Amino acid sequence: MSTAESTSLRARDARVIANIGRLRFSPLAVVGGAGNRLIEEGGRRVLDLSASCGPAILGYSHAGLANAVADACKSMAGASLLAYPNENAVALAEELLRITPGSGERRVWFGHSGSDANDCAMRVLQAATGRSRFISFIGSYHGNLSGSMSISGHTAMTHSLPRAGLLLLPYPDPYRNNFTAEEVLKLLDYQFATTCPPHQVAAVFLEPLMSDGGLIVPPPGFLKALQDRCRKHGIRVVVDEVKVGLGRTGRIHCFEHEGLEPDVVVFGKALGGGLPLSAVVGPQEIMDHAPAFALQTTAGNPVATAAGRVVLRALKEEGLAANAERVGNAFMQGLRALGKDHSVIGNVRGRGLAVGVELIDSNTGEPVPVVTTAKIIYRAYQLGAAFVYVGLRGNVLEFTPPLTLTEAEVGEALGIIDQALRDVIAGRVSDAEVAPFMMW
Repeated sequence: MSTAESTSLRARDARVIANIGRLRFSPLAVVGGAGNRLIEEGGRRVLDLSASCGPAILGYSHAGLANAVADACKSMAGASLLAYPNENAVALAEELLRITPGSGERRVWFGHSGSDANDCAMRVLQAATGRSRFISFIGSYHGNLSGSMSISGHTAMTHSLPRAGLLLLPYPDPYRNNFTAEEVLKLLDYQFATTCPPHQVAAVFLEPLMSDGGLIVPPPGFLKALQDRCRKHGIRVVVDEVKVGLGRTGRIHCFEHEGLEPDVVVFGKALGGGLPLSAVVGPQEIMDHAPAFALQTTAGNPVATAAGRVVLRALKEEGLAANAERVGNAFMQGLRALGKDHSVIGNVRGRGLAVGVELIDSNTGEPVPVVTTAKIIYRAYQLGAAFVYVGLRGNVLEFTPPLTLTEAEVGEALGIIDQALRDVIAGRVSDAEVAPFMMW
């Protein structure tokens, strides 16, 4: 190995960063960012079609975000919300309550990520309701802490067993249709009548658009019918908006597409615009269950919450939800057009700028091997675009770019994806090249 190779950012990363905290999809090593581009070592600018796995909804080096964070750092109002309030945290909580539908007295809890927010929601709901069981879905991903992992149902979580008493339901997929919405609801009714008495269930955790499970848009009316069943039994409805909320689907909240009226809403990723920030919004009788029940020293600090305030302001002033709807529709139309030339594209789906492309064997209709998906992502990186894959079989390309993506950049992205598909099908990417990047 040459001196340059041994001192590269990738080589240093491999030597010092724990593998348990890494998920690499390509050789991309980042030294900066501007707009919707990541600047890699060497200076090349790569179009980011992932927003760093979701949080960078304003892109990179957003002037308003940079200024607000700098101002908050110049005269820091403490470093924690734990022992005393600060203006940015309280103001952000007030704004979240204004934009999030709900009735009665409500409260906001701040954390650092969707993982800790879902973990907090699960723990406080169990304590406040006195009910110990939960419902979630096969394919769901609610986080990577012990509690949020325990109520997840993704194949990547099989190293950690679900919590005792968890009821995992199939999430109906209109493309695969292994279970229809009616069959899932019938299964829930049967479970309620037999092994899962509803009076034992504290809450159901819903993804209004299943993200890591494959960017699955639920059948119309399914989640509303599920909500109605749970409400009859006093089961709280928790909506996980971590990956698809705050404008990404063309509306401020993804659950608005489904007519849901959640008791608890969980925010993460986008809320901090790239800084570590999450939130739980819920009813006062749940969120005020006990003092100091869910403390984190730096949660709600004035720097991260300053960023959160900029994100909510930009959503409104820059029309990001409308842009996500318009540009996302153009992106999906373009991807469906590519499907006419590439039989490996089985399905294009999503809402706004949360887009999934399911890859299939054109002869059998079965999912392609994950190595094929990895090769497409690897080749796209070589051509100048970054994105990732999801799905229980690892065969879904996921596109969750910054909400500032332009239609011109959509055209650029489509050209790269088209060429990547052609090159992979032609065998121009080897198994060995992608072997280091099949971690998911």
